[in-house]
Amino acid sequence: MRLMLGFCFALATPAAADVADALNTVILPGYAGFATATAALDQAAQADCAPEGLQDEWNAAFDAWMRVGFLRLGPGEGEGRNLAIAFWPDPKGLGAKAQAGMLKSGEIPAEFGEVSVAARGLFGLERLLYPQDAIFKAEAACRLIRATTADLARMAAELSAEWPPYAARMQAPGAVGETEFLTEAEVKRALLTALVTGVEFQKDSRLGRPLGDFDRPRPERAEARASGRSARNVDLSLRALRDLTAALAPEAAVTLAALDKAIATAEGLDDPVFAGVAEPGSRLKVEILQQQVTAAKDAMMAELVPALGVGTGFNAADGD
Repeated sequence: MRLMLGFCFALATPAAADVADALNTVILPGYAGFATATAALDQAAQADCAPEGLQDEWNAAFDAWMRVGFLRLGPGEGEGRNLAIAFWPDPKGLGAKAQAGMLKSGEIPAEFGEVSVAARGLFGLERLLYPQDAIFKAEAACRLIRATTADLARMAAELSAEWPPYAARMQAPGAVGETEFLTEAEVKRALLTALVTGVEFQKDSRLGRPLGDFDRPRPERAEARASGRSARNVDLSLRALRDLTAALAPEAAVTLAALDKAIATAEGLDDPVFAGVAEPGSRLKVEILQQQVTAAKDAMMAELVPALGVGTGFNAADGD
C-alpha cells in the first residue's frame, strides 16, 4: 500500500525540471560557441575581406546562432542585440536599403552599433558575401564587411559574458535584489515560452512564409535563400529546441518523439531553399514538415506545461 501511494503521488506531482542542466549544458555552451565562431569570422575578415573566402566562417557562425537564436530572453533582448544579429523577416527590405545607402556614399559609420539593426548581423553579411545586386560589390563593400563582422563578434562576446551571471540569477529565483525571477515557476515559464515560440517560428516563418498559399506559393520569401541554407536553418533550430527540451524535461517522451519526427523529415528534404513549394509533390513534403512541427508544439503545450508545473493558464504569447 505504501509503495502504491508513493507511485500515485509521483504521478500527481510535476516532475522536477532540470533548469541547471538546461542552462549549463545547452544554453551557456551555445552562446560560448557563437562567440568563438564570430570571433573566427571577424579575424578572417580583417585579414582578407574577399566574400568567397569568408563564406565557410559565416556559415559556421550562422550554425552556431541556430543553437541559441530562438532564446528571446535574457541579455540578447537588451540593446536589440537579438534583432541586430538576425533581422529576419525583412519584408520591406530595410536592411538592403540601408546597406546600399552606405555603399553608395562610401560612408561606413565608425560607431557601427548605431546603424539600423536591419543592416547588421548575419543577414547583413549574407547580402555582402552572397551578393545578388551589383551595389553589394561596390568598393566600400570590404569596409562594410569588416565593420559588420567586428560588430557581430562584439555582440556575441557580450552575450557570452553576460549570460553566465544571468543564468546564475535564473538558478536562484527570489534571491535578495532579484526582480525578474521571483519563483522557480517563473524561470520554467520563461524557458518554456522560449521553446514554444521557437517552434512556432519554424512553423509560421521559416516554413509558412515560403509556403504561402497553395495558389500563391512564395519560395522567394525563404530565409537565407541567397546562401542556400533555408532548410538547414529549420533542421538545426529544431535540433537545438530538442536539446533544450531534453535537458529541461528529459521525461517528456511525447514531445521529444514529435521533435525527432520533424527533424528526420527536415533532414530528408532535398530542397535547400524550398524552391519546390510551387510544385505539388515537393510542396507536400514541406507541408508535412510544417504539420509535424505543429504537432511538436501541441505536444509541448500538452506535456510540458503540467510537467514543469507552470499552470494550466500558460500562454506562450504572454508568458502567463
